[in-house]
Order: sequence, then C-alpha cells, then structure tokens
Amino acid sequence: MKVTVIIERGGDGTYTAHFSDERMPFGLIGDGSSVKEAIDDFYQTHEDMREYYKEIGKKFPEVEYEFKYDMSSFLQYYAYAFTLAGLERITGVAQGQLSHYINGVRKPSEKTVKKIENRIHSFGQEISSVNFV
Repeated sequence: MKVTVIIERGGDGTYTAHFSDERMPFGLIGDGSSVKEAIDDFYQTHEDMREYYKEIGKKFPEVEYEFKYDMSSFLQYYAYAFTLAGLERITGVAQGQLSHYINGVRKPSEKTVKKIENRIHSFGQEISSVNFV
C-alpha cells in the first residue's frame, strides 16, 4: 500500500512529517529541526510501530511512503544542491522571494507554488534526457 506523507514547516521553523490515511489502522509523525531529521524521525516511529505490532501479535501492514513537501520544506531540503541564483534561473522566481519561502518569512501563493513545481519538473525532464559521450 502506498501512503502519502506530508512534510511541512511549522511556524517555529521545525519540520513535521505526517500522514492521515483511512486505510491505515494507525498514524505516524516525525519531527525535527530539518527536513532530514523529520523524515528520519518518521521512519523511526514507523519501526517503533512495527515492533509494537509484533509484541501484540498483530500483522503489520506493508507500506510504501511517498513524501510530498510544502514549498518551504522542499526548498530548504534541496538548498544544499542549488544556489538561490540557480533556483531563480530554474523557477523564474526572484532570489529574495525564494529566500523568504525557504526561511518561512512568507508563503507562496498557489499560483507561485504551481509555477515553481512545473518548472522544477520541466528541469528534471531536461536533465533526464541528457546523454554523455
């Protein structure tokens, strides 16, 4: 079963990874001061829940997690790979705005989120079609 896990940045600057799925008999949450910490904590709670199910003799559901990010979390998580100048070139959004989104100062509009998402997907498609000799 595939379950979508949402990664969000809180008002205090910490990150949360969580899901809400009616098909699951439990919920999980992970927290951290970075996206990576929140994901690692989420997987730890998954393992803790698996162990608990084993202790009480219940079958633990086989789950595959798909992570989806709010814009702040996505930009913060991939900040190591892209400079703000590079992200500006890819997304068409000014560096100052991107910095505000990364730091949680401002939240992008739905239109801006779609614009960034579409341009990042386009960039990924361009990269995946590159061949080297």
